[in-house]
Amino acid sequence: MVRDADATRRRLLDAAAEEFAAFGIAGARVDRIAVAAASNKAQIYHYFGNKDGLFEAVFHDLVVTTLRDSPIDATDLPEYAGRLFDGYVARPHVQRLATWYRLERAGTHDLIDIIVESNAAKVDAIAKAQADGALTDRWSAVDLLGLVLQISGLWSGMTPEYAALVADENHAHRRAVIVEAVRALLA
Repeated sequence: MVRDADATRRRLLDAAAEEFAAFGIAGARVDRIAVAAASNKAQIYHYFGNKDGLFEAVFHDLVVTTLRDSPIDATDLPEYAGRLFDGYVARPHVQRLATWYRLERAGTHDLIDIIVESNAAKVDAIAKAQADGALTDRWSAVDLLGLVLQISGLWSGMTPEYAALVADENHAHRRAVIVEAVRALLA
């Protein structure tokens, strides 16, 4: 029974991630999520309370997965950016969900603890590497993290028109651009 409940919850999270990525929080429909998950709306309300609770669970899952798959190594920020990029390619809905989160939630909800804690730990790791002389101190640790995060999401944040312009570029090329850009930033 527990295994079935876990499987149902996982299907709902996966279907909701796709729905929220495509339509945003306001535009997402729980009936479409239920159908895509081979479940029903009652299960969504049972597990998550409401659509906002479902989005919070999806976003939390996204954050945990990203942190697990792309741990920071402050002494190798170019490769960290490359791992983040790899994750965005493997899970394209991540950047779309983050965009919807910024558009529909920024300033209207409490900060998410796991993100606050993760960012603080990354800034601390970068500051320590700077203090140890392993990283440039040209930028503050906060600014450097922001630059690395933005560069890693370069390709996923492009307009469709720009994406069409660079459509022939492959994953390896785009990853190399990101890694080299961060390397140049640190030079």
